[in-house]
Parts: sequence; C-alpha cells; structure tokens
Amino acid sequence: MKIELRDVSCGYSDKKNVLEHISFQVNSGEICCLLGPNGVGKTTLFKTVLRLMKPTGGSILIDGEELSKLTPRQMAKAMGYVSQYHVPPFPYVVKDVVMLGRIGSVRYFGQPSKRDYEITEQAMEDMGIRHLRDEVYTDISGGERQLVMIARALAQEPKFLVLDEPTASLDYGNMVRVMQKVKNLKEKGYGVIMTTHSPDQAFMCDSKVALLQRNTPVKFGDAVNIITRKNLYEAYKVDVRVVEFVTKDEKRMRMCAPVF
Repeated sequence: MKIELRDVSCGYSDKKNVLEHISFQVNSGEICCLLGPNGVGKTTLFKTVLRLMKPTGGSILIDGEELSKLTPRQMAKAMGYVSQYHVPPFPYVVKDVVMLGRIGSVRYFGQPSKRDYEITEQAMEDMGIRHLRDEVYTDISGGERQLVMIARALAQEPKFLVLDEPTASLDYGNMVRVMQKVKNLKEKGYGVIMTTHSPDQAFMCDSKVALLQRNTPVKFGDAVNIITRKNLYEAYKVDVRVVEFVTKDEKRMRMCAPVF
C-alpha cells in the first residue's frame, strides 16, 4: 500500500494556503518524518492527510484511490492516528484502552470477539507492553502511555500509522524506547508518517524525510540526503553539522551536532 500526495495545497481557505505544491509518496514498510520550523504547516498537512481538512488543491491517494472516496471503515483500515496530546481516560486497565482500537469492528451492542482479543494482545506484544496489560493506564509512565496509544492504533489493523510528535514531553530514555518500537513497525511492514522536531529521529529510524520550509518547495528523500548542514540552516537558521560515526557492530550512524 502507498500514500501519495500529488501537488497538494492546503490551508484554511483557497485564498490563503499554508502549504502549496506538496508532492511525495510513502510506501508500506517505510517511515516518513515531517520536519520543519514551527508554524510552517506540519499540523495543517497532517490534518489534510487525516481528512480533517480538505486540500485546497491537488489530491491525496491511497493505492491510487482518492482519499475523499474512502468510507469511514475503509479510512480506519488504511490509517491509525496517534495524537501528540492525550488526556488520560478514566482509570481503565491497559488492555481495555488498547481494545478501544477495535470499536470499529464490533457491532452495535455487541461484545468483542475472540479475534478482537487476539488482535489486542498482539498489538500489546508488538509494542512490548504486554506485561502492563492489567496495569491501570493512569498509573503508568508517559513513555508507556505513548506505547499504549500506538498499540491502540495498531488494534485497528491499519496499513499506515500517523504519529503526531510521538516523543513530545518524554525524557531521553523513553524517547529512545518509543523510537525503537516505531522502527520495529517499519520492519513489520507498516508505513509510518510522523512529525518531529528532532532530525536525529529520522536517522534513528533510517527514514524518508519531507522537509517543509516557508516559500520553498518541499525537500523529500532519504534522511542522509535531506538532513544536511545546508538544508538545516535554510530551514531553522542555525548552524548544525551532521556527524557520522561507526558503531561496535560496524554500522554507520549519523547525528546532528549544533555549532556554537
């Protein structure tokens, strides 16, 4: 499956677009990180991809079919969404919070089936939180809550996950844990589109990058080609060097280092 943006413009009116002429494609088994300074339009583009806003120009396609033509059920099977901000619900246990992702598959006044329970258990297993299944959601850590929210989205059985700054407000350890799980989703064949303020996260996930800038065409491609000193300066107006190093298992890794 693939999501394709063709010459998409978006905004709150066709007279004042926030973004214009955005074109890129994300396939199953790929991660795309949306990068760019505050106010550039990342959230607006996200809302448009999620069909919360209509594009003012161009088209968004899923496997060649217009996004606007999908039924709500088809949309739920195509994309699962995890918001940046989440208000903790009543003190449900974790397994019940994840089960909420199966609502679209349970008939009115019906009960979850054996398959619904199996899918819920697998989603928790994929996120490494099955040991928390009977814990109260409001009692676990912020990083664990974020993994629960991703598991809930996985329980929909979507082909793509749309994550809005999945590591916002997390400490460094929890950020790394969440990014490890996001990378695992790619390896399991899911497509992921996520916003982030950290270019390093694109390197962590070996992702594609869509770099959004004001009054400049979107730059799209592999992280190694898009996250460069020149591009980061143009986008953020700060001097950042990209440092390459070799890990113990001889893998080449990159990270960003600000120049003061």
